Amino acid sequence: MPTAVFEARQITKTYQMGEVEVQALRGVDLDLFEGELTVLLGLSGSGKSTLLNILGGLDVPTSGTVRYCGEVLDTDDDATLTRFRREHVGFVFQFYNLIPSLTARENVALITDIAEKPLTPEEALQLVGLGQRLDHFPAQLSGGEQQRVAIARAIAKQPHVLLCDEPTGALDASTGIVVLEVIERINRELGTTTAVITHNAIIGQMADRIVRLSEGHIQSAAANPQRRPAAELSW
Repeated sequence: MPTAVFEARQITKTYQMGEVEVQALRGVDLDLFEGELTVLLGLSGSGKSTLLNILGGLDVPTSGTVRYCGEVLDTDDDATLTRFRREHVGFVFQFYNLIPSLTARENVALITDIAEKPLTPEEALQLVGLGQRLDHFPAQLSGGEQQRVAIARAIAKQPHVLLCDEPTGALDASTGIVVLEVIERINRELGTTTAVITHNAIIGQMADRIVRLSEGHIQSAAANPQRRPAAELSW
């Protein structure tokens, strides 16, 4: 049996918006396995971003438990969650969140300077195909290149887990495929357990396993026997 990195059980999340309660997650059970590339599919409002944020320690569930490598995450201790994020999780978001006044190398160095056993900024940028763009500023890079810098920053600390929230959402199709190829390469070459959330069902074709969410529930979670390389995707 594959080793479970995350075990989420009966996860609920309720937000209070004025007098209205919004149930983002309704009793979700989910495992993510060692070295797996999982795609979480769902429309806007399905709960996929909320679930990813809870797994990554950016948010806490209203009820339920999350285990990471067999240990329950203490969601009542901010310091514990901060350490968990810093030591074990890399995040990639739809928007790149690069610092405009820093070069690609310097943006990645923000992480390598605080990580225990990091790649060098040069190594991380080489992995994402930007070894020749080290000293370029974000404004000198295309959207896809900026997203690849963001991925390099996320993987520079050599995280156990890479969590990607709509990483191609701000990109055109051809550029998005380049970014997905990078995520795929990181998963395969570094063995990083990877979860990508998206509303684009075609991206699910590159996954080892596809998890479908709707209205705060998991509709299905199944292995993908016809997994295709990201380079073969088109939409």
